[in-house]
Amino acid sequence: MDLNLKPKLVWHNLLGMDFDDPHMEWQGFRDGVDMILLYGDAAQGCSSALLRYHPGARIPEHLHVGMEFLFILRGSQSDERGHYSAGTFLINPTESSHKVLSEEGCVVLAVWEKPVRFIQA
Repeated sequence: MDLNLKPKLVWHNLLGMDFDDPHMEWQGFRDGVDMILLYGDAAQGCSSALLRYHPGARIPEHLHVGMEFLFILRGSQSDERGHYSAGTFLINPTESSHKVLSEEGCVVLAVWEKPVRFIQA
């Protein structure tokens, strides 16, 4: 069996990564927000990703159908409950919702139990 076909399950030095390295394969996610899917399928079930918010980027209101875990790696973001800077770990429970804004830009490690459902476009 070719081990290169297996998904990458270990991410070394996540806190020290250069998220601006041109070799990182960021894909468009929402307007002003890029994503690197680390594991799973964000449209089907449990998944994890790096999200890179450009300054001023917003994620519209969305419902958490399952648990969402966020770790702010760089920069900061805000929602209706507060402002979260690098080093903050957030848990958004099932059936909670929020809108996200990153005025300065940020990079976030996100883990979703189930896909989110967007309430606003």
